[in-house]
Amino acid sequence: MSKMSKQARAREFNAASRQSIKERDLYQCIFCRMGYHMEDVTWYGQQLQSIMHYIPRSRGGLGIPQNGALGCQSHHEMLDNGNKGRREEMLQLFRAYLQDHYPDWSEDALTYNKWG
Repeated sequence: MSKMSKQARAREFNAASRQSIKERDLYQCIFCRMGYHMEDVTWYGQQLQSIMHYIPRSRGGLGIPQNGALGCQSHHEMLDNGNKGRREEMLQLFRAYLQDHYPDWSEDALTYNKWG
């Protein structure tokens, strides 16, 4: 098994971060709680939940609670794939949600900095 780099580890949500996010989000997709475009959400898609990155791993987004939220499969795919042109709107809602929970929230603190 290959060893993950320090940067790759920093971009993954560890068990403590995942638990913190699930508790903060009351074990429910943040977009489902907002009632966001529910016409495109399936029952099955709601059952499968995972942690969504606000700043994606591919752009150095860290695996910390301030960069994540619980999402159902339907909304996670909607966000990641940008289907139906909703990505920007979803990111605005995601940003506002995180800012509500972390008064000192800053996008600058969400990316990996090897000097940091």
